[in-house]
Amino acid sequence: MRGSTRTLTAATAVLIALGTGAAPAAGSAPAPDRSYTAAERSAHRQQIPLQGAVNVRDVGGHRTYDGERVRLGLVYRADALSKLTDADVGTLAGLGLRTVVDFRVAEEVRYDGQDRLPAGLAATARPVPDNGLFRQLMTVIGSRDPVKQEELLGGGRAEAFMREVYRAFVTDATGRAHFAATLRDLAAAGSAPLLYHCTAGKDRTGWLTYVLLRAVGVPERTAVADYLASNTFRAAHDARLRESLKQAGLMVKPELLIPLQEVRTDYLDAALTEATRRYGGFGGYLTKGLGLAPRTLLGLRERLVG
Repeated sequence: MRGSTRTLTAATAVLIALGTGAAPAAGSAPAPDRSYTAAERSAHRQQIPLQGAVNVRDVGGHRTYDGERVRLGLVYRADALSKLTDADVGTLAGLGLRTVVDFRVAEEVRYDGQDRLPAGLAATARPVPDNGLFRQLMTVIGSRDPVKQEELLGGGRAEAFMREVYRAFVTDATGRAHFAATLRDLAAAGSAPLLYHCTAGKDRTGWLTYVLLRAVGVPERTAVADYLASNTFRAAHDARLRESLKQAGLMVKPELLIPLQEVRTDYLDAALTEATRRYGGFGGYLTKGLGLAPRTLLGLRERLVG
């Protein structure tokens, strides 16, 4: 009986994620608005402290609509792992990872280097195009030209560029295929604990985490708060980078980079609006855009929530 009840609950959560189920009863979950307190943004953060990476977290710990929790120790999100120390690699070894998925494109890997991972573990390359974000950063910084930098990033152009990056998460077929493959891994036996990452751990990684949390029944407000937490984890590192660029004479106004360094709800909204335009909504993005079968979505919920 308990197994049947659990399967029914999981199925209900999947229907809610697809937008075809009944909404949670009043008071059962926070309203999916976009106003957040500092306490809400800090809730349930499960940081893995490392010296060579700043945005490594356990995706677990979040409550679902029905009061269950996403299990800890099964899914991790991260920024690039190429600068890990020996001690960091030891910390990763302690997580018992079975799978590591790298969303970086080849250009990023060439620049930053391959992941440093525990012995016997190799990253699976599933590059998700970033709409030229990495190349844009290199072009802007490498130009050393304040006028060109202003022309490329000033006047809201950086923010507009980031919205296009997020729309590409929905429109680009390669990106969709690689996101979907990772979700299928998580729904199947034998892949977890699994860690996925990109370069900063905030955009491609942030989008997939948002999608995953929503798919297993985590309220939108909580999923967005997890997404926004990258700003807190990355703030000191990104500020140091801007200051170093200024001191080196590469940028007179390094604050132009801030819209590229941060995550923002309007970036996320750009992807969600595109998902609605193309697929009719978030549920359509899961089933049509990513091609996830209902049994896969049910498998995600059953394996990751309890």
